[in-house]
Amino acid sequence: MLKARILGTGYDVPEDVLSNADLEKMVQTSDDWIVSRTGISYRRIACNGTATSDLAYRASRSALEEAGIAPQELDLIIVATMTPDMPMPAAACLLQHLLGASKAAAFDINAACTGFIYALATAESFLLSSKKYNHILVVGAEVLSRVVDFTDRNTCVLFGDGAGAVVLGKGEGENGILATYLGADGTGSGLLTIPAGGSRSPASQETLAQRMHYMQMQGSEVFKFAVKSIPECAARVLEEADLSTEDVDYLVMHQANIRILQAAAKKLSIPWEKVLVNIGNYGNISAASIPLVLAEAVDHKKFKTGDILLLVGFGAGLTTGASLVRWGR
Repeated sequence: MLKARILGTGYDVPEDVLSNADLEKMVQTSDDWIVSRTGISYRRIACNGTATSDLAYRASRSALEEAGIAPQELDLIIVATMTPDMPMPAAACLLQHLLGASKAAAFDINAACTGFIYALATAESFLLSSKKYNHILVVGAEVLSRVVDFTDRNTCVLFGDGAGAVVLGKGEGENGILATYLGADGTGSGLLTIPAGGSRSPASQETLAQRMHYMQMQGSEVFKFAVKSIPECAARVLEEADLSTEDVDYLVMHQANIRILQAAAKKLSIPWEKVLVNIGNYGNISAASIPLVLAEAVDHKKFKTGDILLLVGFGAGLTTGASLVRWGR
């Protein structure tokens, strides 16, 4: 059966590191408080002048090189981001130009922290439904430091910047994407927002003064949603593929909070050694989180052909999603 396959992975993070010790000088917090509640010690921060498309470009070059695919062979570029360079044009179009991928269509997806899963599912549909699409670049990229309020200790300790990318192709056989699931619950849309800058509250002196262009989050409610939604998403894709959690070799979750990862793994009865974790070094990087942890694992040669990877995301919207992948190119 024809399946969409991951042919190459790549990632990029800024050089500048923001440590918990640095944050202690900015807001009333401590390293012990941050680590015990989030698992985060460091996060990467893009320097002035670096935008989302810049990080996406470097991650994409690495993924294309690993896949052995030239930019001119790409048929489509999808960038998952909530922090594009500007409201328009799409970051994907800027990336297309940077890569020289002149034959590729390009568009962005905004599903916040679930964005990469949404983009992956979209790319799979394009690949399997049309002979026109043979190679698709899927990127999750964020510069969250531009929308983080560094006077709010509840949110500024959480987020960082980075990008992850995968090149998808298609082929016959057992390896590739086995099942996908996407979900949303708009009743929770107010739990994690950037209130201003859109058509409802355009930029003004008032919105700037009220710091409405920064992220605002009801953390405990988002936590509850994540812990509940992860097992539900996992169950849907496992059932579709006629597999169980015992068949999962690696759990690749959105890196939002170490307590969420631990609680979800426990609910799924998946041993902690099967959970990929890099939140301590990068913090929460939204749509870039899953592809970055995936690409790092590939660099460390963790996966072997036939391994079952369970990818699960959750985020603002509220959005959820999962993808079940049998590793192999």
